[in-house]
Amino acid sequence: MSAYMITYDLNRDSQNYEEVINAIKKSSSYWCSYWKSAFLIKSSLSAKQISDKITPHLDGNDTLIVIEVTDSYQGWLTEKQWKFINEKIFG
Repeated sequence: MSAYMITYDLNRDSQNYEEVINAIKKSSSYWCSYWKSAFLIKSSLSAKQISDKITPHLDGNDTLIVIEVTDSYQGWLTEKQWKFINEKIFG
């Protein structure tokens, strides 16, 4: 399984974020979203397969990127958030 960072912008008023978020969650074994419009997930799918599950819920003016990430990372999160990432996403 691999870890991916997914970020997206839904640029039309009244977008249905719930469909996009559900597609992301269904593509992963574990996920966290400690940021607006971004998810860190663990998945057995490829970046293209994940993107293919999300894009039907996007409009032509929306943006999406799915990037495979490694366990070389740094940031500003709570101890509980780091624990989850270390155990579930990269563990």
